[in-house]
Amino acid sequence: MAAKGLVIIMRESLKSGLETILFGSRWLMVPIYLGLISALGLLLVKFAEKLFGYWTRVIELSTSDTILAVLGLIDLSLAANLVLMVILAGYESFVSKIEPAVGSDRPDWMDKVNFAGLKLKLIASIVAISGIHLLEVFMNINHYEADRVFQYVIIHIAFVLSGLIMAITDFIVGRTAGHD
Repeated sequence: MAAKGLVIIMRESLKSGLETILFGSRWLMVPIYLGLISALGLLLVKFAEKLFGYWTRVIELSTSDTILAVLGLIDLSLAANLVLMVILAGYESFVSKIEPAVGSDRPDWMDKVNFAGLKLKLIASIVAISGIHLLEVFMNINHYEADRVFQYVIIHIAFVLSGLIMAITDFIVGRTAGHD
């Protein structure tokens, strides 16, 4: 009888230790988020480089070149927003709650976005980035072969359909009983 009790205690201790390790493993994500922060810095450097380059040639740029330049900057901004969303939402969802200082300017979306919402925001950003790239292609259509333009359109449609399917799936799951 004592041996059975000892086995139960050992099993519970092992289970508790394993669960502690599993739960603590979420902190292994922190270096990944720090890497994404450095990637955000890379995007900032590229944004500044492009912006400075455009300002040094602003007089030479045609109206369509200026529009393309601005679209390129918007593209970088959307990519940076995407990285920032992944950092903040991922850290808060999978590592630890972010406790901002009193009077903080915590973005409203952080309190409202769950994992499904984050997926939809990510795919919406990807669709927007793809759309901007496609617009750039259309504005320089004479520099592209027809097959290449067709490929870009198909890729963009695939992103749009993926986003639509994800949104419909999340809507259906959200309306299913027990998934409030």
